[in-house]
Amino acid sequence: MILVLMGVSGSGKSTVGTLLSERLHCVFADADDYHPAANKAKMAAGHALNDDDRQPWLERLNEVMRGWHEAGSNGVLACSALKDKYRVTLRQGMPEGTVQFVLLDLPKEAIAERLAARSHEFMNPGLLDSQLATLERPTDAIIVKNDRPVEQVVDEILSKATK
Repeated sequence: MILVLMGVSGSGKSTVGTLLSERLHCVFADADDYHPAANKAKMAAGHALNDDDRQPWLERLNEVMRGWHEAGSNGVLACSALKDKYRVTLRQGMPEGTVQFVLLDLPKEAIAERLAARSHEFMNPGLLDSQLATLERPTDAIIVKNDRPVEQVVDEILSKATK
């Protein structure tokens, strides 16, 4: 099983993903660590990435997940995965049912508060509106409200992902 925690920046992907991977005794990867320097610089300057910027990054993340699968490992990936076509790229070459997406959902105001309270290497809080505009809510993902203690969020994900 490979779980992709998706959502806009500030939705809690890294926090939830870290605990989820601990509970599953599996590897955790943060997609932010795989962005090329040019993408990081663009976002730090307050410019949204376009599909051309994202495509090589998504292909690299797909390689990471395929590596986990080929090694027989479970994994958790924190990745925005905002558009349907991004999720198609992430799943490419994986057996049906191997990858499960989990949308961490929060109101814009709560996300904005989180972004204002943190320091991030390159994610400019001014990009929240563009991320929300880009987000295509999935129809085939587990949707979890991330508005309570992280342990409860992880419990809900585990109860829904193992069905």
